[in-house]
Amino acid sequence: MIFAVLILSLLGLIMGALLGIAARYLAVEGNPLLKEIEGLFPGSQCGQCGYPGCNAAAEAVANGQAPVTLCPPGGKGLAETLAGKLGVSIDLSSVEEKEPRFAFVHENLCIGCTKCLKRCPTDAIIGGPRQIHGVFAEACTGCEKCFEVCPTECIEMRPIPATLQTWYWPNPAKAA
Repeated sequence: MIFAVLILSLLGLIMGALLGIAARYLAVEGNPLLKEIEGLFPGSQCGQCGYPGCNAAAEAVANGQAPVTLCPPGGKGLAETLAGKLGVSIDLSSVEEKEPRFAFVHENLCIGCTKCLKRCPTDAIIGGPRQIHGVFAEACTGCEKCFEVCPTECIEMRPIPATLQTWYWPNPAKAA
């Protein structure tokens, strides 16, 4: 019995060492530009760009398969940064700058149909079938997918209120 345990332990150590050596010498290097671009994206995984997450969107931008203006939450700032990093020219006239917003459910209108639950990419909506829903505001990315499918129009997109943690000094107005 002890002999079998020792043999299995020794076999496990040898296989672990071989896997560690193989991982070091057979590793495939990734695209460093892809990692930089991925770090620039907001990371909300909202899917507003048409890709399942920020990683897929960053890969499409790095490979030249998608425009640098594809991320609505990133806005003009992200588009300009991506264009500078990739060395491409962009037209920012189609990019609209929106303030961060979150979904709010009016409970008196909600019928509990769960259409919004199925569309939320971050599971920010709380509730169940035939129950009144609510939104966990800290998890909501403001993608408006729940807003689009609500049959009773009980979901409202509200601006995120300023708190001590999120407030910042506004930019000074330019003198004319």
